[in-house]
Amino acid sequence: MLTIERALVDLIVAHARADHPDEACGVIAGPAGSDRPVRHIAMANAERSPTFYRFDSQEQLKVWREMDDRDEEPVVIYHSHTATEAYPSRTDVSYAAEPNAHYVLVSTRDADDVEFRSYRILDGEVTEEEVTVVDAYA
Repeated sequence: MLTIERALVDLIVAHARADHPDEACGVIAGPAGSDRPVRHIAMANAERSPTFYRFDSQEQLKVWREMDDRDEEPVVIYHSHTATEAYPSRTDVSYAAEPNAHYVLVSTRDADDVEFRSYRILDGEVTEEEVTVVDAYA
């Protein structure tokens, strides 16, 4: 189960809407081993595509080093789908390299209603998980 603060959900959704019609992508870092998303890091979609995303390799290296320096890990890795449901594609599954991360997908295909879903992806197997949105962590 993913427990996430409403302010972080709002940041992810705002990023997805701002980058539409291209896919948006980013990370929410949290203290290593905590499974608690805390720090939103919007990243550039190096593909600038409405159907595909890829972190810029230089930016990803910088962000992952910064997380290491801060004793953080990627708790959430997110991206948007602009014309399809919020479900991982085969490409998304093949790129899922963080076994402990929650993979959040946001669909911006309907301007009035954003679909926000989370998955665990391990060894090519996709498992949807419940998302609990809280005002603040206890």
